[in-house]
Amino acid sequence: MFTPSQHDVRRFFCETYRKLRANEILTPIEAIARDWVALHPEYDEALSDVEQALAADYSIERGDSNPFLHLSMHLSIAEQVSIDQPPGVRAAFLTLARRLDSEHEAHHQIMECLGQMIWTSQRDGTPPDGVAYIECIRRRAM
Repeated sequence: MFTPSQHDVRRFFCETYRKLRANEILTPIEAIARDWVALHPEYDEALSDVEQALAADYSIERGDSNPFLHLSMHLSIAEQVSIDQPPGVRAAFLTLARRLDSEHEAHHQIMECLGQMIWTSQRDGTPPDGVAYIECIRRRAM
């Protein structure tokens, strides 16, 4: 399993942003990330300086939104949908996206379910519950 550090993730998104601005060739995963970076111009400043990105504190106590977490969640959801893992996530996503008339907004709704699943797993010391995750998405699609 690939487990990048916080700094790895921040470097990845900053490098993707740099390549996007320089119109350079991207790896396949960078191309997916580029699409989400482009949809979030409010993060341009955070992505434009890798040293500042590495030093930034997005702790809950500060109340700041973490652009790297947000983009990482978009990337995770895109990957889940592309391989339909957990099973049923693609259909649930498509239903939600149709209801909202927006794949982007569907991602934001799914982020809530993903965050809830991760929080519950960590709180209870149990594996992530993919069935509950899919059900959460389906409820939002109703």
